[in-house]
Amino acid sequence: MTRPLTLPALARAVLASARSAGLTIATAESCTGGMVMAALTGIAGSSDVVDRGFVTYSNAAKGQMLGVPEALIARVGAVSAEVAAAMAEGAMKASGAGLAVAITGIAGPGGGSAAKPVGLVHLAAVSRLGPVNRIERRYDPALGRAGIRRAATRDALLMLLDLAEQAGFAAA
Repeated sequence: MTRPLTLPALARAVLASARSAGLTIATAESCTGGMVMAALTGIAGSSDVVDRGFVTYSNAAKGQMLGVPEALIARVGAVSAEVAAAMAEGAMKASGAGLAVAITGIAGPGGGSAAKPVGLVHLAAVSRLGPVNRIERRYDPALGRAGIRRAATRDALLMLLDLAEQAGFAAA
């Protein structure tokens, strides 16, 4: 299947698939600061599918709002596959939504290190029907902060679309 190219078209596809599967959506965003939620709610009629979004930019917010353990962040760092998964699971638990996606990363231009460079982003998505899906991206720092955030938003929407479509097939 051909995937939509623009964020609005992709958001419309996510909403339609989730609606068809009878699922609602929650987001947990750090480096994107709510861009996934903005893409979804930018579509008229999204309120029947979109439940809520958590912008958890600080480590404290990740713990307080999503239940991400402080010990996990201390052990692996906020920008990690494990924390992204905990954020997605926490968003689903806190909201009761059927789908959740989480993003944590280093959009730059500063803040990176040799181990975790600018452009490193971890995404996780989960549905009530299955395990957490995780991906790691290493976006080109030349994209700049805005470009990295847009690319991560697109990948998060694609993850939601995949899960919504899988749920739709499972229900059929």
